[in-house]
Amino acid sequence: MAEVKLAVLGGSGAGKSALAVRFLTRRFIGEYASNAECIYTKHLCLDGRQIHLEIYDPCSQPQRGKLSLTDELHWADGFIIVYDISDRASFAFAKALLYRIRESHIGGCKKMVESSVFLVGNKQDLCHMREVGWDEGQKLATDNKCQFCELSAAEHYQEVVAMFMKVLRNITSNFKAKEKRRPSGSKSMAKLINNVFGKRRKSV
Repeated sequence: MAEVKLAVLGGSGAGKSALAVRFLTRRFIGEYASNAECIYTKHLCLDGRQIHLEIYDPCSQPQRGKLSLTDELHWADGFIIVYDISDRASFAFAKALLYRIRESHIGGCKKMVESSVFLVGNKQDLCHMREVGWDEGQKLATDNKCQFCELSAAEHYQEVVAMFMKVLRNITSNFKAKEKRRPSGSKSMAKLINNVFGKRRKSV
Protein backbone atom coordinates (compact mmCIF):
# COMPACT_ATOMS: atom_id res chain seq x y z
CA MET A 1 0.00 0.00 0.00
CA ALA A 2 1.40 3.38 -1.02
CA GLU A 3 1.73 6.05 1.64
CA VAL A 4 0.91 9.59 0.51
CA LYS A 5 1.53 12.62 2.70
CA LEU A 6 -0.24 15.83 1.72
CA ALA A 7 0.04 19.24 3.42
CA VAL A 8 -2.82 21.75 3.06
CA LEU A 9 -1.43 25.22 3.75
CA GLY A 10 -2.72 28.77 3.64
CA GLY A 11 -3.63 31.82 5.67
CA SER A 12 -6.10 31.83 8.54
CA GLY A 13 -9.68 31.68 7.28
CA ALA A 14 -8.78 30.63 3.73
CA GLY A 15 -10.72 27.36 4.12
CA LYS A 16 -7.96 24.77 4.48
CA SER A 17 -9.82 22.67 7.03
CA ALA A 18 -13.11 23.05 5.17
CA LEU A 19 -11.51 21.68 1.98
CA ALA A 20 -9.89 18.74 3.75
CA VAL A 21 -13.02 17.79 5.70
CA ARG A 22 -15.20 18.22 2.58
CA PHE A 23 -12.99 15.80 0.66
CA LEU A 24 -12.72 13.24 3.45
CA THR A 25 -16.30 13.23 4.76
CA ARG A 26 -18.45 15.07 2.15
CA ARG A 27 -19.53 17.42 4.95
CA PHE A 28 -19.01 21.16 4.79
CA ILE A 29 -18.03 22.96 7.98
CA GLY A 30 -18.66 26.68 7.58
CA GLU A 31 -16.94 27.84 10.75
CA TYR A 32 -13.92 25.80 11.76
CA ALA A 33 -12.01 27.25 14.69
CA SER A 34 -9.16 25.25 16.13
CA ASN A 35 -5.72 26.00 17.48
CA ALA A 36 -4.62 22.38 17.23
CA GLU A 37 -2.64 21.01 14.30
CA CYS A 38 -3.69 17.57 13.15
CA ILE A 39 -3.18 14.87 10.58
CA TYR A 40 -6.24 13.27 9.01
CA THR A 41 -5.74 9.69 7.85
CA LYS A 42 -7.78 7.79 5.29
CA HIS A 43 -7.52 4.64 3.19
CA LEU A 44 -8.77 4.95 -0.36
CA CYS A 45 -8.50 3.29 -3.74
CA LEU A 46 -6.98 5.35 -6.55
CA ASP A 47 -7.06 3.84 -10.03
CA GLY A 48 -7.11 0.34 -8.54
CA ARG A 49 -4.26 1.07 -6.15
CA GLN A 50 -4.68 1.15 -2.37
CA ILE A 51 -3.52 4.42 -0.82
CA HIS A 52 -2.88 5.30 2.82
CA LEU A 53 -3.39 9.07 2.82
CA GLU A 54 -2.27 11.47 5.52
CA ILE A 55 -3.37 15.11 5.28
CA TYR A 56 -1.61 17.65 7.45
CA ASP A 57 -3.86 20.53 8.49
CA PRO A 58 -2.24 23.34 10.50
CA CYS A 59 -5.76 24.72 11.14
CA SER A 60 -4.83 28.27 12.11
CA GLN A 61 -1.59 29.09 10.34
CA PRO A 62 -0.55 32.70 11.06
CA GLN A 63 -0.14 35.07 8.13
CA ARG A 64 2.71 36.90 9.82
CA GLY A 65 6.18 35.80 10.76
CA LYS A 66 8.94 33.89 9.03
CA LEU A 67 7.89 30.99 6.81
CA SER A 68 10.41 28.27 7.55
CA LEU A 69 8.20 25.29 6.52
CA THR A 70 11.19 23.10 7.30
CA ASP A 71 9.21 20.20 8.76
CA GLU A 72 6.50 20.39 6.09
CA LEU A 73 9.01 20.45 3.22
CA HIS A 74 10.67 17.27 4.45
CA TRP A 75 7.46 15.51 5.43
CA ALA A 76 5.04 16.12 2.59
CA ASP A 77 4.92 14.47 -0.84
CA GLY A 78 2.64 17.24 -2.09
CA PHE A 79 1.14 20.59 -1.15
CA ILE A 80 -2.24 22.24 -1.61
CA ILE A 81 -1.87 26.00 -1.14
CA VAL A 82 -5.21 27.66 -0.41
CA TYR A 83 -6.30 31.28 -0.55
CA ASP A 84 -9.67 33.05 -0.27
CA ILE A 85 -10.64 34.87 -3.48
CA SER A 86 -12.40 37.50 -1.35
CA ASP A 87 -9.30 38.21 0.74
CA ARG A 88 -6.24 39.68 -0.96
CA ALA A 89 -4.12 39.21 2.18
CA SER A 90 -4.64 35.44 1.95
CA PHE A 91 -3.52 35.56 -1.69
CA ALA A 92 -0.34 37.38 -0.67
CA PHE A 93 0.28 34.71 1.95
CA ALA A 94 -0.25 31.93 -0.62
CA LYS A 95 2.28 33.69 -2.85
CA ALA A 96 4.80 33.72 0.02
CA LEU A 97 4.20 30.01 0.63
CA LEU A 98 4.77 29.17 -3.04
CA TYR A 99 7.93 31.26 -3.06
CA ARG A 100 9.23 29.37 -0.03
CA ILE A 101 8.50 26.02 -1.67
CA ARG A 102 10.12 27.09 -4.94
CA GLU A 103 13.12 28.45 -3.04
CA SER A 104 13.61 25.05 -1.42
CA HIS A 105 13.32 23.38 -4.80
CA ILE A 106 15.96 25.66 -6.32
CA GLY A 107 18.10 25.08 -3.25
CA GLY A 108 18.36 21.43 -4.18
CA CYS A 109 16.04 19.83 -1.62
CA LYS A 110 15.66 16.34 -3.13
CA LYS A 111 12.18 15.89 -1.68
CA MET A 112 10.92 18.96 -3.55
CA VAL A 113 11.79 17.40 -6.89
CA GLU A 114 9.15 14.79 -6.10
CA SER A 115 6.53 17.16 -4.69
CA SER A 116 3.31 18.12 -6.42
CA VAL A 117 1.92 21.58 -5.72
CA PHE A 118 -1.63 22.78 -6.39
CA LEU A 119 -2.83 26.38 -5.90
CA VAL A 120 -6.52 26.66 -4.96
CA GLY A 121 -8.64 29.81 -4.97
CA ASN A 122 -11.37 28.92 -2.49
CA LYS A 123 -14.78 30.52 -1.73
CA GLN A 124 -15.84 30.95 -5.33
CA ASP A 125 -19.38 31.29 -3.95
CA LEU A 126 -18.26 34.73 -2.70
CA CYS A 127 -17.41 35.99 -6.19
CA HIS A 128 -19.55 39.10 -5.54
CA MET A 129 -16.93 39.99 -2.89
CA ARG A 130 -13.97 39.00 -5.06
CA GLU A 131 -10.66 40.76 -4.43
CA VAL A 132 -8.43 38.38 -6.41
CA GLY A 133 -9.07 37.76 -10.09
CA TRP A 134 -8.98 34.31 -11.68
CA ASP A 135 -6.24 35.50 -14.03
CA GLU A 136 -4.10 36.52 -11.04
CA GLY A 137 -4.36 33.05 -9.56
CA GLN A 138 -3.57 31.44 -12.90
CA LYS A 139 -0.53 33.68 -13.40
CA LEU A 140 0.79 32.92 -9.90
CA ALA A 141 0.43 29.20 -10.58
CA THR A 142 2.13 29.49 -13.96
CA ASP A 143 5.00 31.49 -12.48
CA ASN A 144 5.52 28.77 -9.87
CA LYS A 145 4.99 25.85 -12.27
CA CYS A 146 2.05 24.42 -10.35
CA GLN A 147 -1.56 23.61 -11.15
CA PHE A 148 -4.43 25.96 -10.38
CA CYS A 149 -8.18 25.94 -9.89
CA GLU A 150 -10.93 28.00 -8.30
CA LEU A 151 -13.73 26.30 -6.41
CA SER A 152 -16.02 26.53 -3.42
CA ALA A 153 -15.64 24.09 -0.54
CA ALA A 154 -19.20 25.05 0.43
CA GLU A 155 -20.86 24.34 -2.93
CA HIS A 156 -18.54 22.28 -5.13
CA TYR A 157 -18.05 18.84 -3.57
CA GLN A 158 -17.25 17.10 -6.88
CA GLU A 159 -14.72 19.79 -7.81
CA VAL A 160 -13.05 19.41 -4.41
CA VAL A 161 -12.77 15.65 -4.90
CA ALA A 162 -11.46 16.08 -8.47
CA MET A 163 -8.79 18.51 -7.27
CA PHE A 164 -7.56 16.19 -4.50
CA MET A 165 -7.56 13.21 -6.87
CA LYS A 166 -5.50 15.14 -9.41
CA VAL A 167 -2.93 15.96 -6.73
CA LEU A 168 -2.82 12.33 -5.57
CA ARG A 169 -2.35 11.09 -9.15
CA ASN A 170 0.54 13.50 -9.63
CA ILE A 171 2.17 12.28 -6.43
CA THR A 172 1.74 8.59 -7.21
CA SER A 173 3.08 9.21 -10.74
CA ASN A 174 6.19 10.66 -9.13
CA PHE A 175 6.45 7.53 -6.98
CA LYS A 176 6.30 5.30 -10.05
CA ALA A 177 8.98 7.36 -11.77
CA LYS A 178 11.40 6.58 -8.98
CA GLU A 179 13.32 3.32 -8.74
CA LYS A 180 13.10 3.51 -4.96
CA ARG A 181 10.00 4.62 -3.08
CA ARG A 182 11.72 5.97 0.05
CA PRO A 183 15.06 5.67 1.84
CA SER A 184 15.16 2.88 4.41
CA GLY A 185 15.14 5.30 7.34
CA SER A 186 12.17 7.32 6.12
CA LYS A 187 9.59 5.79 8.46
CA SER A 188 11.54 6.65 11.57
CA MET A 189 12.17 10.13 10.16
CA ALA A 190 8.47 10.61 9.46
CA LYS A 191 7.69 9.46 13.00
CA LEU A 192 10.22 11.96 14.36
CA ILE A 193 8.72 14.80 12.35
CA ASN A 194 5.22 13.83 13.47
CA ASN A 195 6.40 14.00 17.07
CA VAL A 196 7.86 17.43 16.42
CA PHE A 197 4.56 18.59 14.94
CA GLY A 198 2.68 17.19 17.96
CA LYS A 199 -0.46 16.75 15.88
CA ARG A 200 -3.64 14.91 16.63
CA ARG A 201 -4.52 12.12 14.23
CA LYS A 202 -8.03 11.68 12.94
CA SER A 203 -9.12 8.64 10.94
CA VAL A 204 -12.05 9.27 8.65
